[in-house]
Amino acid sequence: MLRPRKKYTVYDLQKLKGKRCLTHIHVKSPEEAQAAELAGVDLMSCSFDSLEAQLRLPRIIEAAPNSFISVATPHGLASSEEAIKIAFKALEIGASSVYCSASTHIIEKMSNEQIPVVGHLGMIPRHVTWTGYRAIGKTAEEAKSLYVKMKELENAGAYAAEIEVVPEKLATFLSSKTSMILMSLGSGPNCDTQFLFSDDILGDYDEKIPRHAKAYRDFLSEKNRLQEERINAFSEYIKDVKDGCFPEKANLIDINDDLLEESIKEINSIN
Repeated sequence: MLRPRKKYTVYDLQKLKGKRCLTHIHVKSPEEAQAAELAGVDLMSCSFDSLEAQLRLPRIIEAAPNSFISVATPHGLASSEEAIKIAFKALEIGASSVYCSASTHIIEKMSNEQIPVVGHLGMIPRHVTWTGYRAIGKTAEEAKSLYVKMKELENAGAYAAEIEVVPEKLATFLSSKTSMILMSLGSGPNCDTQFLFSDDILGDYDEKIPRHAKAYRDFLSEKNRLQEERINAFSEYIKDVKDGCFPEKANLIDINDDLLEESIKEINSIN
């Protein structure tokens, strides 16, 4: 029987900086969390940005009790007070840290309350109206802005930052210039964690896979196959009922004729 592995702390992650790249998967269900832990992934993250996600978190924590799990707060937080309230709720449920793409002002307030916070560098999908879907940091000006933002996050107290779609060599350089854990999503192998979404790894959506990702399975085809099987099974059931083939004798509960007659007499006596 496998012994439970040691659950990472932020302190453990900080000691590992620069020593090896940790594996990191964003999961969306208890089943995925359990599979990721059993597979031996180092870190996990999940959403905490809707009521459904908040209700799911306790089951994810239960499914992977020995894993460091960071939760993503909603985008568009109105205040540091709202961010702190949501973060403490997640930590009380069992999350290990909190991801927040809000301003450094909000992140600093969270850090002041001893909340382990992950910030964000590079492309932010919800902010693409400013940048478009592209790599960030391919000009000297953008590279400088990334460095400045990284130092702002570090000074605000973030222990880590997701670095999304930044050129590999620049991300490598930035990682060497900060005490934060840099979590690479499409930013190369030389940061502190290599981060992918479970949907990408499992091939679980009907779109072109992003350039930075890799699908290891084709869950979408399997889901489509299962849906066809559902339709076929339901159709066969409907046909059997219409044709009088279901229920069969094996599906029925029998009663002795004498007992049935006695029961009918008892029922009739009521009237």
